[in-house]
Amino acid sequence: MAPMPRVVFVCLHGSAKSVIAAEQCQRLARERGLVVEAMATGVEPDAEIPLPVIRGLLAEGIDVRGRRPRRVSGDDLAAASRVVALGCDLTDVAAPGVAIERWDDVPAVSDDFGAARDAIVAHLRRLLSDLTDMEGGQGSA
Repeated sequence: MAPMPRVVFVCLHGSAKSVIAAEQCQRLARERGLVVEAMATGVEPDAEIPLPVIRGLLAEGIDVRGRRPRRVSGDDLAAASRVVALGCDLTDVAAPGVAIERWDDVPAVSDDFGAARDAIVAHLRRLLSDLTDMEGGQGSA
């Protein structure tokens, strides 16, 4: 069996776009019967996840209360099957040769949680299809 794909999502503060992406990735993967490890990180992490993000995710049955944003590391990126940058620059963190997928079209979560979530989910549907194709359709046992 192929190893579990690991996707590292990175946004500037590690507290909004990357958190939404990681949590929605896990949810969508489960719906497809896939096992994917998704990690939310930030280049300059905030001290906490903003209340509007917590509330928006709670409304969808996803609880991130008590979680703290974490700083992305070069090791995180090197160990990932996929790295997704959501409107941030990873040149100071990523080793040469690390492929970075950019989702710069995701609107600011502070402007419109729903629009940001919808843009992220659209990207995730494509990403999960790609991972399924890469892994030969391996789901959970």
